[in-house]
Amino acid sequence: GHEQLLKMMEERMMDVEQKLRLVKRLLQDKVNQLKEQLSKNTRADAVVKDLYVENAQLLKALEATEQRQKTAERKNYLLEEKIANLNRIVRNLASPSFSS
Repeated sequence: GHEQLLKMMEERMMDVEQKLRLVKRLLQDKVNQLKEQLSKNTRADAVVKDLYVENAQLLKALEATEQRQKTAERKNYLLEEKIANLNRIVRNLASPSFSS
């Protein structure tokens, strides 16, 4: 009885060790998977930061372009006003000479 009990205990120990090795292997796989995910997340985070900086630069460039457009529109309006005034002056200068 004592021998058989010892043998059963030994078999159970071997079974437990085998299960522990399996669990250890599964845990190591999970650790590797999580390390890979962390690496991917770190790369994605760097890309997001780069995009954030690039977006800020593009917004500044857009604001500058819009400001230049407004300035050009103002200058264009002033030039159109000047052209209209010059046309009026030319008409006024030309009309007396035609009437005489």
